[in-house]
Amino acid sequence: MSSRVVAIAALFAVGVLAPGPARVLAQAAAPASFAARVAALSEPSGYFDTDNLISNERSYLHVVPVLRELTRGGAYIGVGPDQNFSYIAHARPAIAFLVDIRRDNLLLHLLFKALFAHALTRVEYLALWTGRAPPSPIAGWESKTIDQLVQYIDRAPARTADQLKAIDARIATAMRGFGVPLSPEDLQTIAGFHRQFIDDGLSLQFHSAGRPPQFNYPTLRDLLLEVDRAGTRRSYLASEDDFQFVKSLQAKDLVIPVVGDLSGTHALAAIGRLMTEQKQTLSAFYASNVEFYLFDGSARFRAFIANLAKLPHDARSTIVRSVFTRGVADPGYNSASMTQSIEDLLSGYASGRYRQYGELISASR
Repeated sequence: MSSRVVAIAALFAVGVLAPGPARVLAQAAAPASFAARVAALSEPSGYFDTDNLISNERSYLHVVPVLRELTRGGAYIGVGPDQNFSYIAHARPAIAFLVDIRRDNLLLHLLFKALFAHALTRVEYLALWTGRAPPSPIAGWESKTIDQLVQYIDRAPARTADQLKAIDARIATAMRGFGVPLSPEDLQTIAGFHRQFIDDGLSLQFHSAGRPPQFNYPTLRDLLLEVDRAGTRRSYLASEDDFQFVKSLQAKDLVIPVVGDLSGTHALAAIGRLMTEQKQTLSAFYASNVEFYLFDGSARFRAFIANLAKLPHDARSTIVRSVFTRGVADPGYNSASMTQSIEDLLSGYASGRYRQYGELISASR
C-alpha cells in the first residue's frame, strides 16, 4: 500500500474513529437515520471478483428513454457503482437503495456521497473525483457540455501534494457526518479507491480480479460521453439539472447504500418493508447481469423472485438488466441493456415461462 493511501487512511481515522469531544460532536450532528438505515437494511458481505469502481456496460444509457417514460417518483433499487446515478437522474425517484453483495460497494458510495457533499457543480465534482484542479473562474461552467467538461479534466493540471491533502481533509469532514462505523481497513479501502480515480483519471477501466481489462471495456471517459439510442448524451454529468437532482437526494440522505444479496434473506425484504411504511412503489430495479449468476442455481433465482415480489410494485415498475453479448444483440457494444415489466417477470416465472436465462432475455425489451 502506498504511503499516500496510508496517510489518507490515518487522516480519516482521526476524524472517524478517534475518541473524545470531536467524535461525540460528529455523532450528534450526524443524520442518525442514514447510518441506522444502512445498518438495518444490510446483511453480511459476500464476494465477487470485480472492483466495480466503474461500469463495464457501454450500452447502459440505451434504456434511458424507457426510464423517462415509465418511472417517475417512487423507490429506485440498483446494484454497482455510479451508473446508478444516471438512472436515478432520469427516473427521478423519491428514494434510492444501492444494493450490492460486496461491502466495498458501500464504501465506494460513501466516497461518492462525500464528493457530492463538497462539489457545488458538475465540474467541481469531476475535479474532486479525479484529483484535478477546477477551472478558474468557475462561473459559467454550469452551462458547459459534458464534452467540454471531459476535455477540461483531460487537460487540467494534477493537484499538488498540499492540495490533495486538503481534499483528503474535506472528504474526512464529510465522512464524520455520515455516522457509518468504519474500521481502519474500511478507511484504507476508501482511500485506495479515490487514489485509483486520481491516478487513472478518465482513463480508468473496470477490473476483474486476476485479469487485465478487456479490450472492449469502456473507460470512465467513454461512459461519461455515452449516448442513448437517439444520440443524446445522457449520463448524470451531461446535465447540470440531472447532477443537481442526484446531489439533492444525496444531501437528504435518500441515496442509501446497502450490503445485500439479491437472493438473500434480509436486505431486499427489509427494503420492501421500509417502502411499505413510506408508501413508496418500486419505479426501477437495475439488476445488471446478476440474474445470470443467480440462474446457476434455480433455488437462488427463486429466492430473488420471491424477494422481488415483496417489493411494492405496479404496472409501471421496470427491471433494467444488462446482457454481455459481444455485440450480437447490440452491434458495436460489448453489452446490451434491456428492460422488462416487473409484473411480467413475476407472472411469467410463476407460470413457468422463465426457467432458462435465455427465455428471460428473449422477453426483454
